[in-house]
Amino acid sequence: MAIFFKIVKSIFFTTLLSTLLFGMGEQNNKADFRAVSKSDALNVQKGKNKDFCSVCGMTLHNFYKTNFAANANGNEKQYCSIVCFVEDEMVNNQKMKNIRVIDNSTLKMIDAFKASFVVGSNKPATMSSTSIYGFGTSEAAKQFANENGGDVKTFGEVYKMVKSTQAKDMAATRERQAKAAKMGEMIYNKMCEKTDKKFSSVADAKSFLEESKICGNISDKQLQVIGLYLVQR
Repeated sequence: MAIFFKIVKSIFFTTLLSTLLFGMGEQNNKADFRAVSKSDALNVQKGKNKDFCSVCGMTLHNFYKTNFAANANGNEKQYCSIVCFVEDEMVNNQKMKNIRVIDNSTLKMIDAFKASFVVGSNKPATMSSTSIYGFGTSEAAKQFANENGGDVKTFGEVYKMVKSTQAKDMAATRERQAKAAKMGEMIYNKMCEKTDKKFSSVADAKSFLEESKICGNISDKQLQVIGLYLVQR
C-alpha cells in the first residue's frame, strides 16, 4: 500500500509540474511546436547563461519559434518571447536596438520591423495567453493563418498589443512561478546537495545547477523549477 501511494504521489507531482510550466510556456511534451534541437537554434548571447531567456530563464531552444533578440543597452540578448522582450524594455529600462525575431519559414533571425506576425493561432503561446509567431513575408504569414487560425499583424501592432497586456501577463506568470518554486523546493530538498549560494536570476541558478551537478541528472522541467526556487528563497 505504501508503494501504491508513493506512485500516486509521484504521478500527481509530475502532472502538477507539467501544468505549472506549460502555463508559463514551458514544454508540455517533446513534440512541442515551438521547440528545435539545441544544435539547430541560433543564439546571439554569450557567457554561461547564453542558453536561457534573459528575463524568465527558460531554455531558449525549447521556445525557439517564438524567440526575439535585440541589442539591449549595448549587450546582445535573446528572449523566449516578445513578452519577455517587452518586460526587459519596460521594467528593466533596456534601450532596444536591432530588434529581431525568428522567421518561422526559415528558422533564421530577421528584422522584426520587416516581419509579419500571426497572432492568435492554434499553436502554443509563450508567456501569454495569445500565441505570436513571426514570418519573413506576408504571404507565409497568411498561409500559416489560413492553416492554423489567427490574424496577420505588423510588428508595431503586435508590440502595442503586448505592451497593453504586459502587466496582466507577467502577474499571471509570477503567480505560476511562485507555485512552481514550491515544487522546486520539494525536488531540491529530495534530490539535491544543499548550497547557500545566492542567485540574481533564474538563468544564473540554472547555469550553476548544470555546472555543479548538485542535483544529479535532472530534466529541463526540474531544472527550471529548482532554479525558480533558488532565486526566490
